Amino acid sequence: MKKEGRILIVDDDEDILIAGKLLLKRHFTHVSTCNLPEHIPAFIKDQHFDVILLDMNFGPGESSGAQGFYWLKKILSINPQSIIIMITAHGGVDVAVEAMKLGATDFIAKPWQNEKVIATVSTSVLLGRTRSEAQELREANQALVQASNQAGGQNIIGQSGVMQQVDTLIDRCAPTDANVLILGENGTGKELAAREIHNRSLRSNRIFMSVDLGAISETLFESELFGHRKGAFTGAGHDRVGRLKAADGGTLFLDEIGNLPLHLQAKLLTVLEQRQVTPIGANEAVAFDVRVVSATNLDKAILKSPEQFRQDLLFRLNTVEINLPPLRARPDDIETIAQYYIDTYGKKYHKAKQKLSPAALQAIKAYAWPGNIRELRHAIERAVILSQGEQLLPSDFQLEAAPVPVEKVQKSEKLVIRDNAVTESFSSAPQDLPEELNLEVIEKQTISQALKKYRYNISHTAKALGLTRAALYRRMEKHDL
Repeated sequence: MKKEGRILIVDDDEDILIAGKLLLKRHFTHVSTCNLPEHIPAFIKDQHFDVILLDMNFGPGESSGAQGFYWLKKILSINPQSIIIMITAHGGVDVAVEAMKLGATDFIAKPWQNEKVIATVSTSVLLGRTRSEAQELREANQALVQASNQAGGQNIIGQSGVMQQVDTLIDRCAPTDANVLILGENGTGKELAAREIHNRSLRSNRIFMSVDLGAISETLFESELFGHRKGAFTGAGHDRVGRLKAADGGTLFLDEIGNLPLHLQAKLLTVLEQRQVTPIGANEAVAFDVRVVSATNLDKAILKSPEQFRQDLLFRLNTVEINLPPLRARPDDIETIAQYYIDTYGKKYHKAKQKLSPAALQAIKAYAWPGNIRELRHAIERAVILSQGEQLLPSDFQLEAAPVPVEKVQKSEKLVIRDNAVTESFSSAPQDLPEELNLEVIEKQTISQALKKYRYNISHTAKALGLTRAALYRRMEKHDL
């Protein structure tokens, strides 16, 4: 069976060209010949060759190898990634070795042995593909670096005492390669903190890759993080580089780490300990170098429970631990954060320069913000859209005076066991039909109540409502929640 490979033979001896083509075309899919080196630029401009076999000498009586050196340099100037095998007489081995110092991959001495030629060309074809894959990976990484830098333009906002303590921790741990675990409620800015750690680190010019473990199904976990080879499973139509390898040299942010089931925690731990990953369908492990920053909204008490989270993995992840305070614990930062988003959405919606009225400022400072900064951001966007003047008024925010009383909701509770974790789910049904029977309104009210009950924990809210996280996000966007 022929191997995929495009070979070019360059020699002024027609017998060598014929013998080489007859030999190689039995093993490779495409073999071209060239008897004049002056035609080489046209050949390599019009088509790609995995390997070029280049004679050291052209013309009668020539044995210095000067022409071979010249065309070797010429080919590499056109395509520095070219794989070139020099063809030389036995007496010219020293010259061929000198050519390898200039960038040739290998050499073949003539008269050659067929088995030696096939082995040398086969190895060179594989080398060329490895170089191409490495170049593609570098280009992909560079594109991801640029994208991640563009996505991470916002800095952490706040000068309150608690945020200064957070900033000090980030400043101390960022220049090291220590793994960091960020704890905090949903919406407190855990990914922003992770990006800040990366931006202040020695890896800041490399990729920052974020992975939401709560959004990856168990069946796709290994493929997403470890990668896979073509044909490894149904639907694997091509090789895939896993996130761990794609983030090589940079920072990998594992968001919602607390949602990872115990059996997948064990696999992640093994990979992080060995610093090697074996893609699905591959036989060899591949080394990687990443700094791991993780985040979760789970309480520390839950993380310390072996039934909920592997303690050996926890020890590996939280070399440094950073706790982000909820927005209600940093009221002095609310005005600054609000004004930042007022300016941001003012530009987006082409509004004149706006600011908070004193009454609006008092109202947002008095509000509990169970969804933290994420909820404040949505509230600001809505207020900017609804406002009709240069000042945002309390009525623009549509803040509820108090959460809906629990007594108004009739609950039936049941225990659901998943991956050794016991969670509470509930279904709610009003005792009497509401006055408003519009399904859109009822859906919005139900989602809003569930979000408040679970303090804007998306995972718990989605489970309670019988939705996936993605479906809940779509409905939140639909209803502007």
